[in-house]
Amino acid sequence: MFLVTMSGFILKPSTMRQLCFQCIAARHCIGNTRSFAQQNVTSHRRLCSSTKSDAENQTKHDTETAESLLFNAGAFDIKDPQEFTDSEHSSEEEILYKDHIPTTLFQKSLLAVGSACMSLYDPYRADMIATLGETTGPLALRNIQQKMLADPEGRQILQEQPRINSSTVDMKYLAELPKGTFGREYIDFMTRNNITADSRTNVQFVDDPKLGYVMQRYREVHDLHHTLLGMPTTMLGEIAVKWFEMIQTGLPMCALGAVFGPLRLRSASKYEKLVRMYLPWAIRNATSARFLLNVYYEKRWEQSYEELRQELGLITFDEKKSYI
Repeated sequence: MFLVTMSGFILKPSTMRQLCFQCIAARHCIGNTRSFAQQNVTSHRRLCSSTKSDAENQTKHDTETAESLLFNAGAFDIKDPQEFTDSEHSSEEEILYKDHIPTTLFQKSLLAVGSACMSLYDPYRADMIATLGETTGPLALRNIQQKMLADPEGRQILQEQPRINSSTVDMKYLAELPKGTFGREYIDFMTRNNITADSRTNVQFVDDPKLGYVMQRYREVHDLHHTLLGMPTTMLGEIAVKWFEMIQTGLPMCALGAVFGPLRLRSASKYEKLVRMYLPWAIRNATSARFLLNVYYEKRWEQSYEELRQELGLITFDEKKSYI
């Protein structure tokens, strides 16, 4: 699968992310060049003001020569060196949180297109799916944030910002919980499907720390959604969960998986199961259940699995039942 650019070049989707990162690196390089030039110009001016007229003339000549070289090199595009003081913030000042990579609208668009193509080509590329979610999700993330702020439990999550990984959750403790508890069901699901909580990448392209956490939270509770819904990590199970999450969150990434995922089903029988059972069940669950991102899962490990499902209003899936 390839992506054809407007200039006629053909790019493999696997190269899109690398090209975008090169654009971002070039942006940081230009920012560092500006900062270096500003320091040199300021240094020359101070020297000019503290020396006598001969030294002033020589320093002025050197300064103009240095500035001319920088302008000719294309490092920046301003008319007066004084404008350095009002120029963009340095790359360090643009970093809003750990792992954040500042990007322009064009760079985000390029990342979105490339990651969307690669996600369709290989739906198991978690890094491409993560990039797609971050570059296309700001509006949906704000809506999720508002839903969480309107709920006491969701508001507490946003305030405390808990994380789910092997360094924050005692996985050994969960494995020792009695069968039938939510924590035990979660760890059994992860073990059964050979998944680790550390496989979820950190958010990079969301230009708001609070919304960045909302995306991180969604990413880290995805496997908890699988656990509560009783869906395996098969293609049918993933499509069903994506439909559920698309309706509840409105994330474009989920919509892409929900709409185009069925195209990867290889048999008519699986497609029939999807249409007659999985999709109606997922839609009914998503519209009737509580908003799952408002659940503080870390405080529910010891709770009964079935009791929690009932509290959230989730319907148990039955393959022998038609939900149309």
